[in-house]
Parts: sequence; C-alpha cells; structure tokens
Amino acid sequence: MTVYLLREELVFPHPEFADPDGLLAIGGDLSPERLILAYRSGIFPWYNHKPILWWSPSQRPLIFPLLFKMSRSLYQSLKKDIYRVSFDRDFISVIKGCATAPRSDSVGTWITSEMMEAYIKLHKLGYAHSVEVWFEDKIVGGLYGVSLGKAFFGESMFTLMKDASKVALACLVEHLIKNNFYFIDCQITNRHLLSLGAYEMPRKVFLVLLDEALNKKDSTEWNKEQKPTSKTAKFLKEKLIPRRIYEANSF
Repeated sequence: MTVYLLREELVFPHPEFADPDGLLAIGGDLSPERLILAYRSGIFPWYNHKPILWWSPSQRPLIFPLLFKMSRSLYQSLKKDIYRVSFDRDFISVIKGCATAPRSDSVGTWITSEMMEAYIKLHKLGYAHSVEVWFEDKIVGGLYGVSLGKAFFGESMFTLMKDASKVALACLVEHLIKNNFYFIDCQITNRHLLSLGAYEMPRKVFLVLLDEALNKKDSTEWNKEQKPTSKTAKFLKEKLIPRRIYEANSF
C-alpha cells in the first residue's frame, strides 16, 4: 500500500487508502486547520519522533455513551464522592499529566512538546476539552480530547489515584449522554478500552457514523465548576443500557 506524503496543502487522502496497520500519510504539520480536517476525515496523528504520522485503522474502537460499561468498583468510587470533577478548568495540567504519568504498557510518551502546543491551541479555539479529577486541591487524574459536532475524539488519560481516570471517563460519558453525543472515538483498540465497553467498528461504518455526528451542532456547555461524583453514579445507573440487553436486541 502507498503511504502518502503531505505537503503544505491542507488535504488528506481518503482513509480507505491506509495500509493494513492503519498508516495513511506522513508529514504535514499540527496546525489547528490540519488537525480539525484530520478529525473530520476520520484520521488522527500518532508518532514519537518526526515525521508526523497520520492514521486511520481498519477497525475503530468506539464507546457509545449509553453502552459505557460501569464496573461495580467504579460505581462505588463515584458513589462515595472521593473525588470532585470539572471540565476545562485546567487543560494544561491534564495534558501534562497525560504526557508524564507512568504507564505500564509503554515506554516514553507520544505526547511531545509539539503535540502539547498544538492541542493547547485547539483548546483555546474551543475544540479540545479536558476533564479534571480532583482530590482535595490537587488534580489526580483526567483526560482530554477533541469535540466536533456530536463526536468526541479521546486522546489520552492518566491516573495518580485509584480509578481516577475511569471517574473522568464516567463523568465525560454523563456529559455526552446529556448532550446527545454519538460516540467517543478511542482510536486504537486495547483491552482496557474493551473492558470499558468499546466496540470495534469497521472503518466504513465508523465513517458513516462520523459523518452523521459532524452534521450536528457543536456542544458548547463544558462546566468548569467542580462537582461531586455521586450524582454521576446515580445518573449512569439509571441511563446506561446493559450490554447483554443491547446485544440481544441488535444481533
């Protein structure tokens, strides 16, 4: 398969031209305009060192908000109000936390200083958003991603205390349900995402869903005020659709 070389022109090849591993193109830049075009096209950047690599995997893991899998332990963590959660209160601390937090499944980080600068710009433009998880007056977990239409593109998460990143995701799911989002694009499949309820979708199906989601109005309500998590536990317990019921009626 051909891997395309990007130059100054703001254009991407169609995702169906990606190689079997999902690599579609190299080069280009991380300008807000190119990043937004990439997300709108079902493409995302992921690389450790230059050149920039652009991907569109053949199987796309998506979390549909109503099908989020809330474990008993996560429910208890939410219910006990151990943490408080906010949106967009400290985007920079969250992306730095994602870049520096220790991980058992990888060495180093793909969130370079260039990446951080690019997503901070997207945040200032209103496209990138963060979820902060607070314990007392410190951020102990969180996540960030990009919101377009009714699609949320998850980029990274981190945790410094038990279940903190899962709490962030649960509160994001609550927000997405309330604002009628279609899905969270998790980009690359792993066991952790599958345990949280992600479904792998063929690229063609993902692109159809993406097109529908992008035709909806952007969500502008991201609450910076810290809030307890017990209300999230109650909301999700009432709203989430058990996986067994969904699959019994869908396949």
